[in-house]
Amino acid sequence: MAELTYIQAISEGLRQEMRRDPRVFVLGEDVGVYGGAFKVTLGFQEEFGAWRVIDTPLSETAIVGGATGAALMGLRPVAEMQFADFVSCAWDQLVTVAAKQFFRARTPIPIVLRLPSGGGFSGGPFHSQNPESSFAHIPGLKVVCPATPEDAKGLLATSIEDPNPVLFFEHKHLYRRIKAQVPDERYTIPFGQARVHRPGDDAVVVTWGAMVHTAAEAAERLAAEGTEIEVLDLRTLIPWDEERVLESVRRTSKVLVLHEDTRTGGFGAEIAATIAEKAFEDLDAPIVRVAAPDTPVPFSPPLEKAFIPQVEDVVDALRKLVAY
Repeated sequence: MAELTYIQAISEGLRQEMRRDPRVFVLGEDVGVYGGAFKVTLGFQEEFGAWRVIDTPLSETAIVGGATGAALMGLRPVAEMQFADFVSCAWDQLVTVAAKQFFRARTPIPIVLRLPSGGGFSGGPFHSQNPESSFAHIPGLKVVCPATPEDAKGLLATSIEDPNPVLFFEHKHLYRRIKAQVPDERYTIPFGQARVHRPGDDAVVVTWGAMVHTAAEAAERLAAEGTEIEVLDLRTLIPWDEERVLESVRRTSKVLVLHEDTRTGGFGAEIAATIAEKAFEDLDAPIVRVAAPDTPVPFSPPLEKAFIPQVEDVVDALRKLVAY
């Protein structure tokens, strides 16, 4: 075991996969000599060579198209987008080609797209989005959103092993902000298994990514008032752990769905709809959603803080929910 930051866990996990499997290679803008926009692949080109750590042109379409072609030939590419926002440039290659190839020809496409996402650093509307719900809607894609260093490493190994295209969302605000004890050895974490980040019986917060830590801090504040809130980390959105969510809802009878993505059409709406369909009679209060407003991410730090759900927002919403 070693104490690693979120970004160190991702880097170590990727390095272990490349050492284990010669079919795994990395491609993206500045991933080689520069070591990646956030330095995840720093030193990789020296260890693995320029043919396994490939600096690409500034073309997300070419990156995803090239990764798809390599996967068709039996390789396992891991493509880095410098920011998750830029994956929209590769929409056609990802959504029209990679996601549908198995349905068309029964051909596996084992590609992983590493997507640094989220706000909290005043990156503005082109560098701070959380577009996970857009891709959760696309059959053939898997969507992974780790919240902790240990989950990031284990879920990355699972993603690289998977025969389907996987979108691996890494929240930038977590990169160097959180640390945890991470096993030295290689391990995998199954998709579709939620994790109880904090136990509680008065209500449950269903969330993922950086909002897990926001929810946990809100729960700690309420614990001082005698209210025990469960924080349930989905870890993956496609597939998502419907059974575990419904179990928590039936036990607590009150649920808040929290995400950093904008409210309308966010994945929280899918969760809320499923709860309403399958556990309506177990609810003692309406389902509550806390999410970002339906605007682009502001550049101004005070406006960005108002945009991203804060601990205070979650505390206020939970107080009203518990008192309902």
